[in-house]
Amino acid sequence: MKRNREILLVFLLLAFISFGCKYIVIPEDLMVEQAAFKAWNAMVTGVSKTDSGALHIDVTILNETGEWSSMQAVAGEPARLKSGGGESTCDVVFIGTGGHRLAPGLQMRGYTTGTKAEPVPQMLYVECAGAQAEAGAVLSINYVAFNGDLDYYHQDANQSSGTLELSLDEVATDLTYPVYTDIPVEIETVGSEILAISENVITLTAAERTDAGLTFYWKNYNPTNFALKTHIGNPPVIGSDGIIYGIFEIMDLVSTPLTPSKGEATWTTEDLVPVDVTGFYILLSVEDKQMRMYVNHLVDITDK
Repeated sequence: MKRNREILLVFLLLAFISFGCKYIVIPEDLMVEQAAFKAWNAMVTGVSKTDSGALHIDVTILNETGEWSSMQAVAGEPARLKSGGGESTCDVVFIGTGGHRLAPGLQMRGYTTGTKAEPVPQMLYVECAGAQAEAGAVLSINYVAFNGDLDYYHQDANQSSGTLELSLDEVATDLTYPVYTDIPVEIETVGSEILAISENVITLTAAERTDAGLTFYWKNYNPTNFALKTHIGNPPVIGSDGIIYGIFEIMDLVSTPLTPSKGEATWTTEDLVPVDVTGFYILLSVEDKQMRMYVNHLVDITDK
């Protein structure tokens, strides 16, 4: 795929030199591939049987949209399994990002449900009662996605849809989480100054590993002539096990201190994570551009 994109760029350059501003026809196969690249993808990571005899299919999803995006299987719609010349419906479908936006270039296999006090990992999988995985079996899952910034007042903006087509003959067993390819967005680190609403500046000043998980120390500088709050919620993390830790909620529902005019405010947030998981990135959403508009930032804390 990468090789074909390079060929496309060379073709466009040569065509521009040869024909100036004349109309250029791009080869259809390359156009199809480019369009397909801007979507979510998925891989089967395990096929087994449950105690009740249902076919259980473990899934990893990959953000190949080229931008921050959340996705979920269409609510109330079963997945479909074509196997052995027949078709079955799969009513148990746990596929999605748990409401979170995931950075492009990252892949995941679970998210967090339950409560903040008692979080529960929800792995991504599909179960098909009474089905068999014959050679050539294909699982189809319809999904909806929401790309780009999160606007509280227009949460359905930038909606797209698609279908994940998964061959059960191809089971991936050597995946590395959460990064699967080059990340096409800027990566922040501890100490990075991140622009927020009204020219405020958010900084992660420190990240500490604790017995329970991770503690983050935040600072906001407010250069305006009035006091305000800059909301970031309780930012979730994703690490080497491919699970997003942190329950999704709109960022301004989380308590944030008031930053005085020409002054600073500091506070902490926490994520409960297993002690044996490393390689974390923070999926940070910062209030910016306008009230209740949240811009995404990826913060590297892989050394924690």
